[in-house]
Amino acid sequence: MSTRRIKKVAVIGSGIMGSGIACHFANIGVDVLLLDIVPRELNATEQAKGLTLQDKVVRNRMVNDSLTAALKSKPSPIYHQKFASRITTGNLEDDIAKVKDVDWIIEVVVERLDIKKQVFETLEKHRTPGTLITSNTSGIPIHFMSEGRSEDFQKHFCGTHFFNPARYLKLFEIIPGPETSQDVLDFLNSYGEQFLGKTSVVAKDTPAFIGNRVGIFSIMSLFHAVKDMDLTIEEVDKLTGPVIGRPKSATFRTVDVVGLDTLVHVANGLYENVPKDERHDLFKLPDFISKMMENKWLGSKTKQGFYKLERHKDGTKDILSLDLNTLEYRPNKKANFATLELTKTIEKVVDRFKVLVVGKDKAGDFYRKNFAALFAYVSNRIPEITNELYKIDDAMKAGFGWQHGPFQIWDAIGVEKGIEIMKAEGFEPAAWVNDMLASGVSSFYAIKDGASYFYDIPSKKQEKVPGQDAFIILDNIRKSNEVFKNSGVVIEDLGDGILNCEFQSKMNTIGGDVLAGINKAIDLAEKDFQGLVVGNQGANFSVGANIGMIFMMAAEQEYDELNMAIKYFQDTMMRMRYSSIPTISAPHGMALGGGCELSLHADKVVAAAETYMGLVEFGVGVIPGGGGSKEMTLRAQDTFKKGDVELNTLQEYFLTIGMAKVSTSAYEAFDLGLLQHGKDVVVVNRDRQIATAKAHAKLMAESGYTQPIKRTDIKVLGKQALGMFLVGTDSMEASHYISEHDQKIANKLAYVMAGGDLSEPTLVNEQYLLDLEREAFLSLCTERKTLERIQHMLKTGKPLRN
Repeated sequence: MSTRRIKKVAVIGSGIMGSGIACHFANIGVDVLLLDIVPRELNATEQAKGLTLQDKVVRNRMVNDSLTAALKSKPSPIYHQKFASRITTGNLEDDIAKVKDVDWIIEVVVERLDIKKQVFETLEKHRTPGTLITSNTSGIPIHFMSEGRSEDFQKHFCGTHFFNPARYLKLFEIIPGPETSQDVLDFLNSYGEQFLGKTSVVAKDTPAFIGNRVGIFSIMSLFHAVKDMDLTIEEVDKLTGPVIGRPKSATFRTVDVVGLDTLVHVANGLYENVPKDERHDLFKLPDFISKMMENKWLGSKTKQGFYKLERHKDGTKDILSLDLNTLEYRPNKKANFATLELTKTIEKVVDRFKVLVVGKDKAGDFYRKNFAALFAYVSNRIPEITNELYKIDDAMKAGFGWQHGPFQIWDAIGVEKGIEIMKAEGFEPAAWVNDMLASGVSSFYAIKDGASYFYDIPSKKQEKVPGQDAFIILDNIRKSNEVFKNSGVVIEDLGDGILNCEFQSKMNTIGGDVLAGINKAIDLAEKDFQGLVVGNQGANFSVGANIGMIFMMAAEQEYDELNMAIKYFQDTMMRMRYSSIPTISAPHGMALGGGCELSLHADKVVAAAETYMGLVEFGVGVIPGGGGSKEMTLRAQDTFKKGDVELNTLQEYFLTIGMAKVSTSAYEAFDLGLLQHGKDVVVVNRDRQIATAKAHAKLMAESGYTQPIKRTDIKVLGKQALGMFLVGTDSMEASHYISEHDQKIANKLAYVMAGGDLSEPTLVNEQYLLDLEREAFLSLCTERKTLERIQHMLKTGKPLRN
C-alpha cells in the first residue's frame, strides 16, 4: 500500500477544464494552486484605472477571470461556494516556484505538444523530485510529452484524463508513459476511485485513449447513419436517449452542449492518427458537419447548433431543429416509433435491448445497424486500446453516462444473437469472440458469490473484475442475499448483521408497499439483526411520496383512508427514529419530499456528495406530511442559542420548506438544516456508499446503541411566531410574490411550526406536532387548487403555480 498523501495540488492552466479540475480537488478538501499565463496587454478597464502590466491584479487577470467564470457557471463545479477558498490563484512567472511545495502537478494547458513540452521544461526546474506530474490531454500521445525529461520526471509522469465537467463525469483515464512506475499507476488508480469519487480506468497510450475512441466512433457512426437511413435529429435523439439508458440529451443535444468544435477536433485527430483502424473513413466529417463548422453553428456556446432556441417578442420561445437535408431550422417534430411503444412497460433498461433489436420498423433497423457496428468495433479494439473488455464498458458508462457498456448490451441481447445481427449487417466480430464461444463461455460477464466476473481473453475464462471489494453492488447480491420482497422493496442481508432495504418502485416513490417494506425491514432487524440501511443504487434515492395515490384518495374524497395513509407514513418515519437498532439512510441523486423525510428520521445519514435534497411539497399544494414539518420545527428549536432571536431561527427553517429549497450537493444540505454536522457524513464515490453506510450501522451497533427516548421537550413559540409568519405571507401575497393558494399553504405550515395559536411558548411532544401536520395536510387535500397542482405534476412532472 502506498503511503503517498495528496495535501496540495498545482493545476497549470485555468480554462474550463483546468478550473473544473481545481474546483473538484477543492471539493474533496485538497489545497489547490491554480496558475495561468500573464496577459501581454492591458484591457480597457485596466487602462481606464491606470494600471500597468506589472500590477499583480493584471498579472493574475487570466486565472482570476477563468476561476470566477467557472464558479458562476451552472451546474456548479463546486459542492459549496465556501470551498472555493481552498484555491489560491497565481501566474506562471511570479508563482511557478511554489510548485516545489505540492504533491501533484496537473497540466491542463492548450492541446499543443510544443507548448506542453515548454511547460514541462519550466516545471522541471522547480518540481521537487518524487512529485507526481500528469497531463490532462485528451489526444496527444503521452510518450511524446515526457521526451527529454529526467528519469525521476518520467517515472512519476503519466496522463490523467478527466472528463468535462470534472465534478459530474466519473471517468478518470490513467495513461502510462514508457517509464511510468507501477507504484504511480496503482496510487492514481486507487486515489481516483477513493478520493476523487471516480471510475479509474488504466488505458493504453493510443489515440483518444478508451472513452473518446469508442464514444467518438459511436457519435460519428450516428452522424453517417442519419443521412443513410433518412432520420431526423429528433428521431435519433429519441432512439439514443433514456430508452436505452443514455442521458436525456441523447446524441445531438449532447453535441450542442459539449460544442461541435470539440467533437470535430477529436474526430479529426482520430482520422489523422488511426490510419489502420478498419473504420477509418467513419472519422471523416460528413458534409453537413463541415457546413455547420463554417457557419459557426457550434451548439449552446454560439446559440445554435443542431437545435436553436428562438425567442419571440411576446416572451414565448420555441426550440427549432436543424433539417440536415436543407440545413435550415424548422419547428421541432415529435418522434414516434412502434418498437419504442413495446418497451414502455419494461422497467429495466437492460431488458429492453432484446425487444429493440427485433423491431419491425425503422427503429428496429436503426438498433440493428447501430449495435452491429458498435459490437464489431469494440471487439476489434482489444487488445489495441485495452486488454480487458470491462474497461471499455467502464469508460463508456463513466465518461458518456451510458447505463450499460457495449459488452453489457451485447450480453443482454445474447452473444450469439449479437453475432447473427452483425453478420446480417455485413460485420464480423473479432476472432477472440468466436474463440470464447468455442471454449464453452457464452457471456462476457457472470456473477458468482456476489462478485462480477469478466471474460479474460488470454486465459479464456471468467476472471474477477478487480477493485470491487470496497463496494457492495446490490444487483450482484440481490438474488442470493434476499431476506424479504414485496412489490415495493427488496430486503437484502449485507452481512455482519446489517440489513438493507432497497426501494424498487417507479422512481423509488414511497407508497403503501414501500412503507410496509420499511416496517418489515425494521421488524426483521430488531428480531435477528444489528442494524438497518435504507439505500438503493437507482438513478435517484427517492422522488418522494406516491402523489398519484394521494390524488386518487383526495379526488374521491376518501378522507378517512387518506388520514390513515398519512398517519402510516408518519408512524413509519417515527419507527426509523425510535427503533431498537441503528437506522442509516443512504440518499443520492434526488432525495425529495418523502425521500428527504425518511433521511431526516434516520439515526445517521450517509449521503452521496451528489445528493439533491429538499422538502418540495409546496410544489404540489401541500406541506410535508410525513414528519418533515414536525422535524424542521424540532431542529429549529434544537439550534436556538441563548440570547438568539428564536423567531429568526424558526423563520429560516420555515423558508426552507416554504420556498421548496433543494440542495445542489450534500454539503449544501447542511446549510438547509436537512443534514446535521457532527452526525451525518458525505461519501464522494457513490459506488462505496452502501458499504460505508453498512460500516456506520455496524459501528453504531457495536458501540452500544440504545433505543432513543421519545422527545417531550420541543419548544414551540405559539402566537408570537404565528403572528410574524402571517404578517409575512400577507405582505408577500399583496406584493404578488406568491399566489393566494401559496399563501394558504404557507399559513397552514406556519400554524404547524408555531405549534398552533398557543398564548405563550410551550413545551410539546412530537406527536402533538405530527397531529397538527397531518390535519394541515388533509385540509389542503380538500382544496381544488391543490388537486390541480397534483394533477399537473402527475401529467407534466413540473409544478403549477395557481
